Parts: sequence; C-alpha cells; structure tokens
Amino acid sequence: MTKVAQISCGTEYSGIQWMLNDIAERVGIELVYPEMELSKVGEACKEIGFEAESPSLNIMMASAVSMLDDPAIKGALLLTCFKCSEGTIVKDMIRRFLHERTDMPVILYSNVEKPKEIELYSRLEALKTLIARKTLLMREKQEGVTMGVDSGSSTTKVVVMRDNEIIGKGWLPTTDPVKSADDAIEAALKEAGIPENAVEAVGVTGHGRELVGEHLRADLNLEEVSVISKGAALLSKCHKGDATVIDMGGMNNKLILMRDGIANTFNLGGICAGSSGRFLEIAARRVDADITELGQLATESKERYELQSYCMVFGIQALVVALASGVKREDVAAAACRSVATQVYDNQMQEMEMRPPIIFVGGVSLIEGVKREFENILGVEIIVPPYSQYAGAVGMATLVSGV
Repeated sequence: MTKVAQISCGTEYSGIQWMLNDIAERVGIELVYPEMELSKVGEACKEIGFEAESPSLNIMMASAVSMLDDPAIKGALLLTCFKCSEGTIVKDMIRRFLHERTDMPVILYSNVEKPKEIELYSRLEALKTLIARKTLLMREKQEGVTMGVDSGSSTTKVVVMRDNEIIGKGWLPTTDPVKSADDAIEAALKEAGIPENAVEAVGVTGHGRELVGEHLRADLNLEEVSVISKGAALLSKCHKGDATVIDMGGMNNKLILMRDGIANTFNLGGICAGSSGRFLEIAARRVDADITELGQLATESKERYELQSYCMVFGIQALVVALASGVKREDVAAAACRSVATQVYDNQMQEMEMRPPIIFVGGVSLIEGVKREFENILGVEIIVPPYSQYAGAVGMATLVSGV
C-alpha cells in the first residue's frame, strides 16, 4: 500500500470519507492524516505564506507542513468543499508549497455532497500510477515496434510507432469499444505496411481500456492522465522543465501540470457537457458545418455574440434562437468555441497555476476557434503539436516499449 496524505479542511469527518477510503484501498493507496500541533498553526501559515479566515483551512496548511516530516508519504490529496473560494486559494498555495519542497505528485479535488465514484477512482488511480510507475514514466523516446490504443469515450485512436516515429495511424468513432479498436488497429497496420505479428508490444488506455486491453491481451494497461501527459511531452518535445497540458475530448477535460515530462498535479473536468467536445459536435451541426470546419468558421467571426448559459441543453437552445434571429453562422460558431474555453477556464484553470509552455491535445485541439479563445483568455500562445489528437495513443506506444 502506498501512503498518500489526505490534506483537507475537515472533510475526513464527512459522509464521503468511507467512499474515499474504499476506493483508495482498491487502487493500493493508504490514506493517512498527518498529525500536527495546534500551537504551530500560525507558524505553518507563515511558512506557506497565507493565513485564511477559516481556522479549518489554517489547520489544513499546518497538516501540509507536518507531512514533510514523514518520508513514507509519497503523494498528497488536497480536498476542500465545492465552490469554496478561500479553499481553492489554500489548495493552490499548498500545492505550490509542496512542489517547491518535494517531487511528489499532488491531486486536487472539490468535495460535493454526492460525488461520483468514477471521478474519485480515476483521480486516485492516476495518483497511484504517478507514484508507482515513475521510472517507466521517465522514458523520453519510443523504441522498437509498438502499438498504442486509446479507447476514448467518443473516438478510438491507434498509432503504430517504430523507433520514436509514427508509421501508422487509425482514428474512428467509438461505437462498440472492441470492434472500434479492431478496426482502428487494422487501419493503422495498413498505413504502417506491417503485419500484426510484427508489433512487439501493445499498450491500452482510455475509457474502454479494461475491455479492450483484455481483448487484445495488452502488455500494459494504464489510466489516461500519466499517458496523455507523456504523449504531449513527446509530441511537443517538452521533456525538460515545467509545462501545462490541456486535454479536451468528447466527454471530459484534463488539466495537467507537468515537470520533466511527467504529470505532478492535475484536475479533471466533465461536470457539465457544455465544456466538452460533444457540445461542439452538436453546435457544428446547428451551423451546418462539419466538426472539422467549425473552428475555421469561428475565426471568420466579426461580431461578438455571447451564450447566456454554460449548460449544454440551454446553450444549444441559445444557438438555435440566435440563428433564427439572424446572427451569422460564423458568430454563432465563435460563441460556441468561446463558451467551451471560458467554462474550462472558470471551472479548472482558475484552480491551478498555468505553467508555460501550454500544450493543447485531444480531439478538440484541432478546432482552431477553441485554441484562439484560450489564447485570448490566457494571453499566451498555445502549442498544438502535430498528431495532437493521438497524444494518448503515442504516450501508450512509448511507455509499453519500456515494459
């Protein structure tokens, strides 16, 4: 069992702690609560550089300082209540403090009354990978002939790589996960011009990885956070120093802070489908454009139009009303891209430090209008590397070459 410190504002006494403990045990994590002396709370706040109005948050900072005295702790879970603005500030201050003094991975979570088990499981599973597989995640190049399969919620991506070069690709909508994987593999092998038995190892990631991994008898099966960050580092050649990865897919989003090509902090979105690729697919149909054309159409906008809701249902309703009132297609397309980018900023980016360079991967990275909106919001250039939609598959093909 890997020791992980739960640093929270008292949520260990809440009604969700049993779920946290159960999931942690299943992924091989022992949650521990660092002991600290109340007399040292003020001193700890000074060391971190912030004093909160809430005594519970100050105690949370003191717990973070005291955890450094236990060398057996290999990671941290920072947990506060949902939509607590002061808690968000404290989480980020603690994250910065821990990253200045350690190389341990840290994850952030905002507690809700009825959290989804899959959300907690995916975060703790990724944390365990970052701790237990660190040596493997240090790989900076792919070797031999390997295949990476990313069985995503909307699309299935496959790459075949030979000595750090992509020689074959397959990208298909995910219907039946196994059939979609088989078809994408067939396309990738055909492009690579090699038979299946020439592939030395296969790795699988994504939502359907358990089912597809068993079907393919995969040599490695890993969660998405560590794999996508590795793929983003490889595709953008950002193996050294700090970087930020934005991954946007069909159903959820990931914001990952990376150091030397390995994730060390992340948060996951997807609470509302209004910030997903699925929303953009529907918006594209409403403006009579292919999803691949939506981003370019948005860049032609001359008049600014704003959606009145982040909600996917009400957002689409607003698009329909706008088109019926004479708003131009390109202005509606730009509004859809702006809505998605703004929601990701409000719900995820404001909780974390954005370390340049910022690398944008996933299917939505191909939509130029969304990239432009992120650049307008953040005021920095966004990197969209070649084959950005294949980041998960590239990361998997690289990591499995080290098994």
